[in-house]
Amino acid sequence: MARRPPYRDQGLFPSEAEIARRLSQDPTDWMAKAIVLERDGLPRIDPLMGARYWPAVLGYWSRRYGLSHVEVSCLDGQENLDVL
Repeated sequence: MARRPPYRDQGLFPSEAEIARRLSQDPTDWMAKAIVLERDGLPRIDPLMGARYWPAVLGYWSRRYGLSHVEVSCLDGQENLDVL
């Protein structure tokens, strides 16, 4: 994999080596781990941008460790605005 200019690692689509660094992983180990984690929902490399979307990567880890959750809303009955 060709080395990207350093400024490219500061944006929303950092290189795999930069993602490994941010996650305190060895870049070689990260490549193997990423394959396994993609099966669990880690965002895949965007084909157009050539990298993973960093906010989505953070979201994946937050969900994995229970730091974010989305409650599914369900209808609880017909609205009655005359009550007000």
